[in-house]
Order: sequence, then structure tokens, then C-alpha cells
Amino acid sequence: MIRLKFPRPATRSGDPATRSQLIKQEPTLSLIQYNEKAFTECKLANVSELLSKVREDCVNWVNLSGLGNTEMLRELGETFKLHSLALDDVINASERPKAELFEDHFFIVSEMVYWKEQEIYFEQLSLFLTQHVVITIQEEDSFDVFEPVRKRLRLARGFARKMGTDYLTYVLLDTMMDQIFPILEYAGDGIEAIEDGLMQRPSYGALKRLYKSKRVLLQLRRAVWPQRELLNTLIRDDSGLITHGVQIFLRDCLGHATQIIDLLETYRDLVAGLMDVYLSGIGIRTNEIIRVLTLVSTIFIPLTFIAGVYGMNFSTNSPFNMPELNWKFGYEYFWGLCLVCVVSLLIFFKSKKWI
Repeated sequence: MIRLKFPRPATRSGDPATRSQLIKQEPTLSLIQYNEKAFTECKLANVSELLSKVREDCVNWVNLSGLGNTEMLRELGETFKLHSLALDDVINASERPKAELFEDHFFIVSEMVYWKEQEIYFEQLSLFLTQHVVITIQEEDSFDVFEPVRKRLRLARGFARKMGTDYLTYVLLDTMMDQIFPILEYAGDGIEAIEDGLMQRPSYGALKRLYKSKRVLLQLRRAVWPQRELLNTLIRDDSGLITHGVQIFLRDCLGHATQIIDLLETYRDLVAGLMDVYLSGIGIRTNEIIRVLTLVSTIFIPLTFIAGVYGMNFSTNSPFNMPELNWKFGYEYFWGLCLVCVVSLLIFFKSKKWI
């Protein structure tokens, strides 16, 4: 099952207010601050409280989950001087993944894919990268894929606590990319199960599952394909927001995106081939049924003719009367003739390898 969200058109460019009726969830604001020696995590009530806590001697990760309060989003934009067009893209949550450089910050739109309760969910993640602050904006707070990142920061694992905001941005993008691999593995297992079923007996249910798998792969491709352009934009950045050391890590993330796209193309070709297998299987099955019915009909044609002739019951004094009607063993002769016809036809079909 795929859940998709479609935007309501804005009244004018840069005005996020039109989205408030579409998403009713009240947003939650959280802040994670860390450097090599310290780590703090807290929930915030409003943007004013956030402003008093932001520090320049550490990385500040601000996360806003939920778009039900556009006033909070507008205050966040004014506080950190975020471009109004970028805020407009945050609200219209159907943007193509991209990376745009404004005067002093990067605006990144990516597609977060996660697995929840046997369903695949697609959610837009908006990310603002500045010198000391990373702002992530999600459509809702029921689920995301960043808990492993938070755990690594709490436990000071890896390089994250020693690096800046650009490295945190890489980690978030790479985490979203890595979450797609288990979904692809699940999709691949499902396709293999469908293939096994098609080999045994093609069915309409298998065709429905094939089309569902095809739709999932198309949506995954739509989410991942633009990531290459997004990552290439960050890798080629010369504004200073992305350091050379982090660009090397982003190239590794680009390799993951390329690998995912290759897998998606492979699975798409496999699904297309299975559809051909389904159609071929249905055609072969239909031909088998028609062949059996044709053989049965062919066997009964002479029997029908014989039964029709003797069913006329001519009994007259004419010299052309049917002599068999007065035979003592006429009934037995009739069934013997029918049996001879059936056996002869079966031998003929067998010699032609039709049966």
C-alpha cells in the first residue's frame, strides 16, 4: 500500500498559509545541540525559546514535525532568514528532490521513504543548512528514519560529534538513502514469490500483485532518481557551506543512490518480464483448454453422426429400408461401432502427438 500526499495550490508565491487546512497536526519543535565534548536534547514550545538556546560553538539541529501551524513556520523563517520561496516549497509537500543555494543557506528537498505497519510511506523532508544550524521540517511526527542518527549522537559514535552542520546534513541524507535498501529487499522477495506463483499457475491475483509492485517501484524511482542531481549539486558546491571533506562522503552517498537506481531498473525489467510471462501463461493455458475441448468435440462428431442416422428409426416396406434396424444384435453393433471410432481417433491423435 502506498500513501501519497498531494498539495493544495498556494494563493501566491511565498505564502504558506494555504497548507494549514490540509495538514491539521500541531507541530512539535525539538533541538539537539552537540560538539565533541557535549550533547543536549530538548523539546521547545515556540520559536522564541529556540532563539535563546541556539549557540555558535556547537551544531544546532532543529527539527519541526507537523505543518499544522504555519505561523510557527513563518517565525522560524524570519528568525533564521530563510527564503520565502523555500518556505513555499516546504508547505507544498510534493516538490521534486532538489538542492538550492540561497544567500547564506542551502535549501534541500528530499523524499523520506519508510516502512510502517506493512505499508510504504513517502514523506517530503525539507532541510535548511546554515553555518551553525541544520533545520529539518517533516510533515508529521508519527515516524521518521532519524532515530539511529540521534542514538549515534547521544553515544558519540562515529565522526558526527567532531564535524559540523554539513556532515550532519550528509548523515541525514545517507540515512534516508540507506532506509530504501530494506524496502527494495522486501519488494524483491515479493517479486520472486509472484514469479514462483506464475510458474505454477497464472492467476488474476498474481497480476494485481504485479501491478502493485510496479507502482511501488515507480514511486521509489520517482523519489530516488532526482537524488543524484541533488547530491551532485552539493558535491560541486563552492560556497563554503559544504567542506571538501564532507563532499567525499557525499560522493559515497551518491554511489548508494546509483546502486538503488540500478536495483530499481532491474526490478522494473523483471516485473515487465513477469507480465509477459503472465500473458504467455494465460495464452498457453487457454490453448490447452481449447485443444482438449477440440479433441473431445472431434471424438464426438462421428458418434453424433452415427447416433443421428440410427435415431431416424426408418422402418418401412421400401427396398431401401435400413437393414440394421432389424438386426438381432443391432444395439450391440451400434456401441461396438462407436467404440471402434473412438479408439481409432485416439490412435490417430496419438500418432500425430496431439495428445
